[in-house]
Amino acid sequence: MTNRWKSIGLAALLAGLTLSASYAEAAGVLTIGRREDSTTFDPIKTAQNIDNWVFSNVYDVLIRVDKTGTKLEPGLAESWTVSDDGLTYTFKIRDAKFSDGSPLTAEDAAYSLLRIRDDAASLWSDSYKVIDMAVATDARTLTIKLKNPSAPFLSTLALPNASVISKKGMESLGPDAYAEKPIASGAFVVEEWRRGDRVILKKNPNFWQADRVKLDGVEWISVPDDNTRMLNVQAGELDTAIFVPFSRVEELKKDPNLNVDIDASTREDHLLINHAHGALGKKEVRQALDLAIDKKAIVDTVTFGQGTVANSYIPKGALYYYADNLQRPYNPEKAKELLAAAGASDLTLNYLVRAGDEVDEQTAVLVQQQLQKAGITANLQKVDPSQEWDMTVAGDYDISVNYWTNDILDPDQKTTFVLGHDSNNNYLTNYKNEAVKELVAKARLELDPKKREAMYVDLQKMAKDDVNWIDLYYSPYINVSRKNIENFYQNPLGRFFLEDTVKN
Repeated sequence: MTNRWKSIGLAALLAGLTLSASYAEAAGVLTIGRREDSTTFDPIKTAQNIDNWVFSNVYDVLIRVDKTGTKLEPGLAESWTVSDDGLTYTFKIRDAKFSDGSPLTAEDAAYSLLRIRDDAASLWSDSYKVIDMAVATDARTLTIKLKNPSAPFLSTLALPNASVISKKGMESLGPDAYAEKPIASGAFVVEEWRRGDRVILKKNPNFWQADRVKLDGVEWISVPDDNTRMLNVQAGELDTAIFVPFSRVEELKKDPNLNVDIDASTREDHLLINHAHGALGKKEVRQALDLAIDKKAIVDTVTFGQGTVANSYIPKGALYYYADNLQRPYNPEKAKELLAAAGASDLTLNYLVRAGDEVDEQTAVLVQQQLQKAGITANLQKVDPSQEWDMTVAGDYDISVNYWTNDILDPDQKTTFVLGHDSNNNYLTNYKNEAVKELVAKARLELDPKKREAMYVDLQKMAKDDVNWIDLYYSPYINVSRKNIENFYQNPLGRFFLEDTVKN
């Protein structure tokens, strides 16, 4: 999913410049610099990496994705069985507790799944409507019956947004209070959330793997300016920082006090297009935009060779990725022809840009110049990240660069979110194609791997033909840490394994 969002402002910028007066000076407390502040700790109400990457260590899930990002492993469910007809799943819940000391039971797990399916505020309900019934047959046994067999079902249980929350805690506190200071089922507890500044976590002594956790706590600190964030790590004011600008990688590698970690990812950067805005609703106009953008030039100039040109919404290396998918060549003259035929010559677009994000700003300038060669005027509107996200959600944009990282191993989640007409208007693009919508639902039900792969190949072809958005590039995760930090690692789905991180 994406990672933009509600943040910061002047208070956080000042905090990024002066980080010394901090609880994190205590031994064993890891500080992580990031661009944006969290928006919520209610798992069902966010689709943002900036939230999920934090609460993946505050909550636990029934089934986890392993460190390699390639297979499932037990989480709060220590084992499970599946009926021969593929409709009934029975999970054995391990002996675990919430951070308040109360027992974590199968009833809490059932409640969490029904809540993500049924709550009106859930952003993920479509992926869980396959659940017909979820009940605790006893304190340690969760039984789930599906409406029909579902190939991605086990993978969806590893989604951070399907984390197990306390039924009693949610019902007594209410969703607003719980979202501010949740009862944890994972390795860390939210000690304090200073809005616009930092989230302070402390080790959860009641976590079922508490002996595994080496850190006393973690601070996620908002430092929106990329260069300031890197300087903070170099000066020792931060232990680690994420989202290292491509332009700083080689310089930081030469610093003897630092480690630069380049980890495999499922990240795909793309250009969002608002199909609800005038001429952008025409497929030919969107195809012209695709032809007018030189992706190779963006990869070379912006990513310093760290990225590779993308040709599909499914990232390279992920399940059912179609390597031979169409990749339109850079051809501004052909783009002009398509625009003229569509009655959209002299097209003017509002290009929303996230201020302070070096890569976003560089990309915007390049794309603006490239579009101009096709006769398209792109007016750059630089806004604070929090404002930019609100404007995107409101549809107050024509085009804007965004990115997505997979959250589960199966392609169903992303496909549903960006093509399947879910509650987010196909990830804020207002893209609509009934044939695509039907195939998304059909692919979810197909259990034959070869037939299912063929469906996803067709979906990738259809999305590319329609230009639901413009695929730009794939790139790795690039993070930096001080030499005294060990095992600061992010798997391809983006999860940080802070249970294993050590601060010497």
